Amino acid sequence: MTVLASALDPQSAEYAEHREAMLARLAELETEQGKALEGGGEKYVARHHKRGKLLARERIELLLDPDTPFLELSPLAAWGSDYPVGASMVTGIGVVEGVECLITANDPTVRGGASNPWTLKKAFRAHEIGHANRLPSIHLVESGGADLPSQKEIFIPGGALFKHLTQSSAAGIPTIAVVFGNSTAGGAYVPGMSDHVIMVKERAKVFLGGPPLVKMATGEESDDESLGGAEMHARTSGLADYLAEDERDALRQARRVVSRLNWRKEYADPDPLSVAEPKYDQDELLGIVPGDLKRPFDPREVIARVVDGSDFDEFKPLYGSSLVTGWATLHGYPVGVLANAQGVLFSEESQKAAQFIQLANQRDIPLLFLHNTTGYMVGKEYEQGGIIKHGAMMINAVSNSRVPHLSVLMGASYGAGHYGMCGRAYDPRFLFAWPSAKSAVMGPQQLAGVLSIVARQSAAAKGQPYDDEADAGLRAMVEQQIESESLPMFLSGRLYDDGVIDPRDTRTVLGLCLSAIHTAPYEGARGGFGVFRM
Repeated sequence: MTVLASALDPQSAEYAEHREAMLARLAELETEQGKALEGGGEKYVARHHKRGKLLARERIELLLDPDTPFLELSPLAAWGSDYPVGASMVTGIGVVEGVECLITANDPTVRGGASNPWTLKKAFRAHEIGHANRLPSIHLVESGGADLPSQKEIFIPGGALFKHLTQSSAAGIPTIAVVFGNSTAGGAYVPGMSDHVIMVKERAKVFLGGPPLVKMATGEESDDESLGGAEMHARTSGLADYLAEDERDALRQARRVVSRLNWRKEYADPDPLSVAEPKYDQDELLGIVPGDLKRPFDPREVIARVVDGSDFDEFKPLYGSSLVTGWATLHGYPVGVLANAQGVLFSEESQKAAQFIQLANQRDIPLLFLHNTTGYMVGKEYEQGGIIKHGAMMINAVSNSRVPHLSVLMGASYGAGHYGMCGRAYDPRFLFAWPSAKSAVMGPQQLAGVLSIVARQSAAAKGQPYDDEADAGLRAMVEQQIESESLPMFLSGRLYDDGVIDPRDTRTVLGLCLSAIHTAPYEGARGGFGVFRM
């Protein structure tokens, strides 16, 4: 039997401690995500509604098929910056007329939906996901263009938004723009470069330059409607393919456009009736990861509550035991799982991972990386044993693997271990974090300690006395800084993940990701891994 046996005791004091710590972090997360849901605040939300307009998430809800999920991406974008949490845009994946689509929606309650530097980063990431998985994209547009005070950070890189639209179209991936209000200046190119365009009558305004700019540039007097109104674009310029009576009609028409795309997934979805639920309660995922990440936990307890039927064929279970590898299905999709057990990656784990990744590529099986690693082992014995070349072998395999990768940061994800486990720089199709996760070049205490040792050695080399009191203060300051910069909300704010999720939602989130992945064809690498140093 390959059904995992669980040793987790939900009645134990240890479990209760872990659960309490996780719930506290989830409460903090909910508070911060609530800031994105608030948009521009009560005043501007009320003003928007008073004008008879829907909010960004209300538009998305009406666009989606009833009772289908919406996988929101990067909801904490811009957290910790000078810009509002959420970056004045909502992005995610949802089902429209039975078709999985990438959806972006400007939030006009935040500075009129103007784009700031984090809006760009969020939009770019959404495009990466949509393009890699060949998802038709629907853009719900209402934006005043660039946030002018930050134009120096927006103008030059921002042009890539339009390049992305044309590249998707050239690749045969449909692009749809639904214009609800202003779409000015560079923003006018969103409908201009989309395959299908819907505009709301007497609401949509699409022009390269509004009346004030036209007056300044040419001396011409004009008004919004004749210059860029929806009816003008539907009757005169031809930019609008469809003219909607109101917002609800525009969303109805968008659904009709999707229904006529003749869009098919590359791979058929598994029969949901054939999928077995895990044998263990997913609620128990709250009590697995310790509050103190220095304490190890068994990742098999996580796997048992995520994969179908808790059925897991472990690969090399007696070799390289600090990394658990094996085969499973998740919502009916085959996956290969790599999960850190005791944190540290040794030579054996690295070689085991490289072989496992090669096997997954031979069989065209997507890979799921579950992070809890402090990195590759250091020390004279391990350096002499070849940890560098073995770690490089694992990173080489991850870098050149061609099957889709999914990553979930459960606990620590430090140093080159973050790379070997397919961190952000290694282009996983999706990467999510639990509230318990931390990621940095190394742990705060280790990093502060290294700086202290280097400073002490420098003083000794110069024959100078060393100030131990100042050293203690410096170490405390560095530890505090690195701790704050390694937390998931900080990292998610910089789009180093695609969202911080409730552990109990892990199976659902991964299932949605796997479904999206199977929209596009993929084939594993049959060779071409470069040179493995033996």
